[in-house]
Order: sequence, then C-alpha cells, then structure tokens
Amino acid sequence: MPVIVIPAIDLKGGKCVRLLQGRKEDVTVYSDDPVATALKWESCGAKVLHIVDLDGAFSGIQANIEAVKAIRRAVKMDIELGGGIRDMGRIDLLIDLGISRVILGTVAVENPELVKEACKRHPGRIFVGIDAKDGMAAVRGWLEVSHVRAERLACRMRDYGVAGIVYTDISKDGMMTGPNIKAVEQMVKVVDIPVIASGGVSRMSDLFELNRIQGLWGVIIGKALYSGAIDLREALRWATTTL
Repeated sequence: MPVIVIPAIDLKGGKCVRLLQGRKEDVTVYSDDPVATALKWESCGAKVLHIVDLDGAFSGIQANIEAVKAIRRAVKMDIELGGGIRDMGRIDLLIDLGISRVILGTVAVENPELVKEACKRHPGRIFVGIDAKDGMAAVRGWLEVSHVRAERLACRMRDYGVAGIVYTDISKDGMMTGPNIKAVEQMVKVVDIPVIASGGVSRMSDLFELNRIQGLWGVIIGKALYSGAIDLREALRWATTTL
C-alpha cells in the first residue's frame, strides 16, 4: 500500500510560512490567505491536511485558532493539527471544532500523563509529534532538546494508546535535501502504529524512497510544494497508482 501524501500548512501570525530547520528567525511567507491555500491543496485531490500553529509551538499558547477555524469551515479534508496544544481543554476544543487528529508534542515529554488521559478520552484521535535532533526529542518549537531518545519516547506513547506518530528529523526540515530514510525506517520498526514522516522531502524520488519503507503510513510535504519542486497533483496521482 502506498504512503498517504499530506500537504502542510504552517501558520505564523495568521500567514502560511515555512521555517528553516525550525528556526523562527529563518521564515519565508508564502501566503497571507491560509484558507485559499487549504482550498488549493484540496482542489488538487488531497484528503488530509497537516497544520502546525508555529506561534503555539514556540509560546505554548495557540495564536492561530481563528485561521484554523476558517480552514475547518472551508474544506472537507481531514485535518491534523499540532503546535502549542498543552492542556485537555484545548484538546477538547479542537476535537469539538472537527479536527480529525490532534498532535501533541512538548507535553509528550513534559506531561505524558496528559497524553494518556487524552488517548482515553478521544481514542483514535491523538497523535504524538516527535521531532528529533541527533536522535533526541526536541520540545517547545524545537528550541530545547530533551534527554529522551526519540524511539524510546515513541514506544512509551504507543503504550499510552496514541493512534500514531508524526516523526520529523529537524536537521532535514526545510532544507530540501531529502528525508532521513534510515531514521524513518527505524521509527517504523520500533512501533506498530501508523508513522507519518516529515521533513526534507524535496523531489518525487524522495517519495519513491519513502514508499519502500514497509509499513510507513504517510508523508508530509511542505516547502517542496510551495517552491514548486513537487506538484501535489502528480504526487497524489502517483500515490493512488503505486502498488
């Protein structure tokens, strides 16, 4: 089964942006109309949309909720959302808004009991985002690197009942140099829940390489779509025809 191709929208100050290796000072603005961008990806045939509230990831307080609401009203796609989601009230709110999957990041390291509670309360709707630097999980918008190994964290979260893992190699994100295939392979091996690969996808050949990883569930594409390096229609067409 081919991987699911998932376009990404990163929100900062209500605009669609991309960061280089997660550094908030290295920002490129691609659009000041997130709804139009979401509709564009849906018109290409995307069934799932990945959204990150970058302001929330850095501050712990979601600042782009109005943009998220507007996107949710405008599109029929499943939406998975991460960035600054650090309490149950916010998780409940997002589920009530119709967010298909809530992605928890920092709290997986700093407050794992919240993850466990959220999984019980919203089974099948909670994913954990694991962003790795040199194999260690980073938190707070990648500003800090923890002492927890990414693979160990993934196994713990699986045992807590999370529905899947979004795995990002920070060194590859936004660099257009290709994903860390070995790291993604290892993550898929250690857990028996869906894994979505993120970071570094820059050409169609990267999708071919990722599709060879048996059991990989999905792949997120960001900068390569905005720069035109990958055509989303072509990527989605390939995904539906690959055996």
